[in-house]
Amino acid sequence: MTAIMKRDLRGYFTSPLGFVFVAAYIIVMNATFYITSIMNATNGLTTVFNVMLYSLAIIVPILTMRTFSEDYKQKTDQLLLTSPVSPSGIVLGKFFAAFLVFVFGLVLTIIYVIICQAFGTVNMASVVGNYVAILGVAAVYISIGVFISSLTENQLISAIATLAVFALLLILDLCYNLVNTSWIKAVLYWLSIYRRYNTFIMGVFSLADFVYYISVTAAFLFLTVRMLEKKRWS
Repeated sequence: MTAIMKRDLRGYFTSPLGFVFVAAYIIVMNATFYITSIMNATNGLTTVFNVMLYSLAIIVPILTMRTFSEDYKQKTDQLLLTSPVSPSGIVLGKFFAAFLVFVFGLVLTIIYVIICQAFGTVNMASVVGNYVAILGVAAVYISIGVFISSLTENQLISAIATLAVFALLLILDLCYNLVNTSWIKAVLYWLSIYRRYNTFIMGVFSLADFVYYISVTAAFLFLTVRMLEKKRWS
């Protein structure tokens, strides 16, 4: 797993993709922080974290589109499948490589908290809660992106399909406020990535919601492993 992770991490930063991802993410977040906090002279970071959350639907497909698709296109997937690394090790290596690239970009945003703390009081419980939730949602999204990438050798199709799934999740979340039937609302809440984020915004660590993020991530990684095993034996 470690070898695959190191290989993919090198791949992100020996090609423009890793730099483009980090640069695009930081540009968007810097612009958001400047407009919502600096220009308004406030130390509130609620809008910054909201943009951080919803921007995942756009930036994660860029990050994950190459995970398996590039190997399929370059025919290096056969080397992976015949290597001594297990399918689960391959999938976890690729997942953690993409996740670490995202974490690198996320760590750079901590400067916003430092700036706000220097000029006022910041609710650190809320900040920590938001960062934990962002990492949870990112893990879910990256696992979905890795799974979709394992289905096609075309990186563009992988990115578009991943974006479409994220758009569907957002639509389901928006539908939550439009329905009145209790059992439908319960189903929509269970499917919603964003509803579970609200608890963390208030600085309350919800173990149930965090376990939900981990469980969904594990489910999609398991599906990716099964897809890889199918290719190995086909």
